[in-house]
Formats: sequence, C-alpha cells, structure tokens
Amino acid sequence: MTALPLARRFGVGDMQAMIEVDASSPRPLGWWETRHFAYAMMALAALPLIWWPIPPLTDLLGHMGRYRVELDVGTQSPLLHYYAFKWGILGNLGVDLLVVPLSKLFGLEFSVKLIALAIPPLTVAGLLLVAREAYGRVPATTLFALPLAYSYPFQFGFINFALAMALMLLAFAFWLRLARTGRLKLRRWLYLFVGFAVWLAHSFAWGVLGVLCWTAEFVREKKRGRGWFESWWRATVAVLPLVPPALLLLPWRGGEAPKGTFDWFDWTWKWRYFYSMLRDRWPAWDIGGAVLLTLVALSGLINPWRRIDPTLGLATLLLALTFVLLPRVLLSSAYADMRLVPFMIAIAILALKPRLDRRLSPAVATIAVAFFAARMTAQTVSYALYERNYQTQLAALQHIQPGSRVMVLATTPCRFVWHTQRTEHLSSMAIVRRESFVNDQWMIPGQQLLSLRYRDAGRFSHDPTQLLRRPDCRARNEPLLADTLAHFPRQAFDYLWLIDMPRAQLPIDAGLVELWQGPQTGALYRIVGSATASSDTPKGKEPRTAT
Repeated sequence: MTALPLARRFGVGDMQAMIEVDASSPRPLGWWETRHFAYAMMALAALPLIWWPIPPLTDLLGHMGRYRVELDVGTQSPLLHYYAFKWGILGNLGVDLLVVPLSKLFGLEFSVKLIALAIPPLTVAGLLLVAREAYGRVPATTLFALPLAYSYPFQFGFINFALAMALMLLAFAFWLRLARTGRLKLRRWLYLFVGFAVWLAHSFAWGVLGVLCWTAEFVREKKRGRGWFESWWRATVAVLPLVPPALLLLPWRGGEAPKGTFDWFDWTWKWRYFYSMLRDRWPAWDIGGAVLLTLVALSGLINPWRRIDPTLGLATLLLALTFVLLPRVLLSSAYADMRLVPFMIAIAILALKPRLDRRLSPAVATIAVAFFAARMTAQTVSYALYERNYQTQLAALQHIQPGSRVMVLATTPCRFVWHTQRTEHLSSMAIVRRESFVNDQWMIPGQQLLSLRYRDAGRFSHDPTQLLRRPDCRARNEPLLADTLAHFPRQAFDYLWLIDMPRAQLPIDAGLVELWQGPQTGALYRIVGSATASSDTPKGKEPRTAT
C-alpha cells in the first residue's frame, strides 16, 4: 500500500490519533511512531531550557527590555521617562501579546521563560504532525529534522519568528487534515482566523504557511487529474482565506515602512547561513550536524520520483527559490534569508517518503534519535556555560540604583566568530530589574512598538552603540572604546557598565569611580558628577525628567 492511500485512510484527532496508526496498518507500529515517543521527543526538546532562569538566546534579552516597558504603560515607572510604547497592529507581536496575561500570573521573567521553553516542543510536535498527515505514519527519516527546533534563528533570539514558525507547522498539519477529511467549508472559515493569528505572531511565518498550503492544494488538484492551469487556479482560490492579512501590510508598518532592503544574491552570506543552521558553540559539532541534515535531505534525490513526496518536495523547491530571491536585509530587518534555511531543510527531510523495510527503518530511527539526544545534551551544557557568565556579569545590577541611566559597552567577538557569550543585550536586564535606561534597545519603525523619549544620550542612545568589537572587524556604526570614553555625554548617564571586558582593558579615568568588578571580566563605574550623587537622582522622590 502506498503512502498516499495511507494518508487518506488514517486521520488525526487528538494527539494519540495524530501520532499512532490503528491495528489495521499494513505493518506493526514502529516504536518511533507511538504517541508516547512523540511526547518523549517533545520533553527532550524542552530539556535544555528547563534549568536556567534567563533563556540564553541573544536578542531575547533585548526583547525582554521592551516587554518591561509595555507592561509598565499606565504606571509611574521611571522607564516611561525614557521610553514610549504605543500598541498597534503589526505582524511581529507573538510574544509581546502573550507576556501581558502571563506576567500577571508569573511575572515577566518567568513568563518569558515559559514561552521560550514551549517553542522547541511545539516545533517538534509540528514536524511530527506534518509527517503524520502526509503519510499516515511517521517515517524514520523525519526524526532527523527534530534538532532544527534549536536552529540558529532560535538561538539568535528571534523569538516572535520562532514561535510563529512553530504555530505555522501546526497550522499546516491541520490544513492537511481538514483537506483529507473533506471539511473544506470549515477550513475556509477557520483559516480566516488561523492565518491572521499566524501573521500577528510574525508575518514571515504567515508567508511560509501560504506557500505550503498552496503547494498542498496544487498537488491535490493535480492528483485528481486536473490540468496545470486549473490546478494552479484552484489552489490559489483555496488559499484565499489566508490572504486578508496582506491588507494589513501597509497599516502594520504604520506608514513608516523602513527603506533598508539590500544584499540581494549575496552568495557568501547565503552559504554561511546554510552551514550555520545549527550554530551554537562548537563549530565542528554544529557544522557537522548541518552537513548530516543536508545529506539526509539530499538523499531523496536518489530516485526522487519514488522517494520524495510530491507535496513536500514541491514545497521544498518553492522555499529554496524563496531563499535564493530573499535579500539579507528586508525592510531594515536583517537575516531575512537566514531565517528560512532550517525550515527549508526540515521540509526537505519531511519530504522523504517512509521506507517500510522492517530492518532499515528501526536502524534509521535509532540513529536519528541518538543524534537528537546528543544535540539536546550538548545544548544543555552550552546553556549552562552561558548562564554561568550571565550570573557573573549580572552581579553588577545590585549596584545600580532603580530608574538610573546606564551606558553599556559589551565586549563582543567579530561577527564571523562562531561562538559569542550572547551578552550583546544582557544589559537589558537593567531595564527589566532596575527600570533603568540602557543604550541597547533597537527601535525600527514598523517592526516594534517601542520608541525613544530620552534624547540627552544623543548618538549613544540605542543599539548598536553597546557592541564593542575589535576595531578591525566592527561595523561602521559600532563604537570604539577610546571614542566612546572621550565623547559619550557623561551628564546624560549615571553609570558605565563594561560587560565581559578583560581586566587589562578596563579604563583608568578620574571621572569614573569603580563600584564593582567581576572575577575575570566586567566592571561597573559611577560617573563622577552624575545625578546619582545628588538629591535629584531617580532614587529620590522625583525621577529625572527626560528631554
């Protein structure tokens, strides 16, 4: 019996129905196809993030600063003298919305942890369910896609994107189920809301969902014997319920659409993103894993007509074409093409049809699960090392007065160095825990709802003025240590916080009084003559008025 009749015969309902095949299956259920195994893989995907209070995902720390401001709107928080936050509708609000109700129950930091912790298991569930819907069972090769739950975009802290892509996979699996069970009318109405929800979480995921759903409908119509044009037309009509968010593309940019779109067809960057799909800490381990997954995905090209599912194979082709056409920077949003790579590879792996060889499939499943378990173990160790440094550097916060103004320089490796300490936005914890102004927030019109009120800091008011790289490898808008110490407006700041700076590079400056020094790296200074020494400090009755 071929995979397609199986997919028509066996359905999904609750999690058990989605993962298991009934007793009438042409062969016994494989151990990797049971619901208990699916739950175990979801739990394993959560393991690396369970232990640490702050998920060590680079940009997530900066997002947490924004969440603190949005939660403080309508209060007397000193943060509102420095930042403004105005709610609006845009396609990048997944976690921003979730933290509002969750923080009332768990507080901000634990709420963010819960959300980040849920994303890898949801991604694993989405991958397994898409495979289950495509074939009526889970091919052993599908398990090789599971490590991509910790892909580089997730490690980078693109948290709204990662959440939206997990939801996208679940939405696509349900789209396939509704088509298979003939509930097309229900699907039309339901996906008016599902499409908007995915778009609201992140518009990129909404676009990928549209590609996948259109592909599924096109192949379904072709299998019914329709012509190319009629199949194209019917598929286009079928995905119209997903289209309405496109009408919001201009409003959600707030009339201030960023103009920065560049780096088209930059093959050096694209190649780098390809082998960086699992980038974390150890280059040989991460690149080796990327090579393994790529080889698994390409294995379907051996006799492709028999080994590649038409729907997922065509989807992979369209995603690959999209990756080629996407620029590196789209509407001032960097890494646009990079985000697609791990999901393109995941769909390519899912496109591999099940091999029903009773001897081969268990062996393949065992190798895939062992690789996934090894990745999760290494990820846990890696996060433990990040967390150790986080706690060391965050010891400076106890010396910072609430509501004050902090100038930060975070020592950061060159952009092409594989591993960083992920402290590029660690300083945002001063926003979260001390309600302080920090120069590490990014405010791109149409991408975030945060804006700057405090102008005294001048050019040192925002990202990337906190990133301190070697002079020979910094971006042109990133600071130099000597220039910053000479020119940042000292009257506009109360503290200078040097994160991860080696002791040998710490400045000797009569205008800086050391308050804290880390055991090996990092230091905090009070700026002589700043408001922290006078009665109008934010520690007093009235916070400093922003200009």
